[in-house]
Amino acid sequence: MPELPEVETVKRGLTPAMEGIVIEKADVNRPDLRWPFPDRMAERLSGQRVDRLRRRSKYILADLSSGETLLVHLGMSGRMTVSGDPLGQFVHDHPPAQKHDHVVFHMANGARVTFNDPRRFGAMDLLPTATAENHKLLAVLGPEPLSNDFHDQHLIDAFTNKNSPVKSALLDQGIVAGLGNIYVCEALFRAGISPRRKAGQIAAKRVASLVPIIRQVLSDAIDAGGSSLKDFRQADGELGYFQHSFDVYGREGEHCRTEGCDSEIARITQSGRSSFYCPQCQR
Repeated sequence: MPELPEVETVKRGLTPAMEGIVIEKADVNRPDLRWPFPDRMAERLSGQRVDRLRRRSKYILADLSSGETLLVHLGMSGRMTVSGDPLGQFVHDHPPAQKHDHVVFHMANGARVTFNDPRRFGAMDLLPTATAENHKLLAVLGPEPLSNDFHDQHLIDAFTNKNSPVKSALLDQGIVAGLGNIYVCEALFRAGISPRRKAGQIAAKRVASLVPIIRQVLSDAIDAGGSSLKDFRQADGELGYFQHSFDVYGREGEHCRTEGCDSEIARITQSGRSSFYCPQCQR
């Protein structure tokens, strides 16, 4: 499932084709994805200007001139791709319609934005912009890891007396929003912290060190266009490349890349997810 860097990459790719532009027409080709679409969604989107595109955790939010916000979640296989952009940043020709093109936005600038989702685990909703942060999916989220609200003391306080493994704590969207399995594994490796360690047993100084490391891992991934493992592509259809820089994720049995370390990357299962780490470098 796309994590924060992948969603941020898609949002940035959509911005020149959608932000400030009117949706001339929206085609909604089925009644639902993960849950039913809002009533009259095509009608409520058509004719509205996209005033602002933003991201919250793993959600893309499009604030509309109608006073509503379109919430989009890519799910496991969802893609939002752009064609026909007059700025020349995307593929010029509109491709033929595909079987799983569930929602299509025809923009006034000639761009076409297509939401394609073979597995239909994605989602869309419309909510009042003024109270968007109170939506059930957004109200439970912790601070954005790239924002000033995510700081040393926040993470230290969140970990205090917490008995769960640090890996699980960092995946808790109420502690920090948008982190997923890949980037938590990579951040813990850079911090030298074992995913097995109980969050509440890590010294405050080491907890604090995670904040800049998490930010750097995410920034590096965004710069690389995210990680393409199976389904993820950017808005222009290109793959992301951060998977070529993984230090631990997916590298079970391979040698650790730390100079002087002769250990191999190990994999364990935590809460049904694979954790990759170096037993020698991470304590």
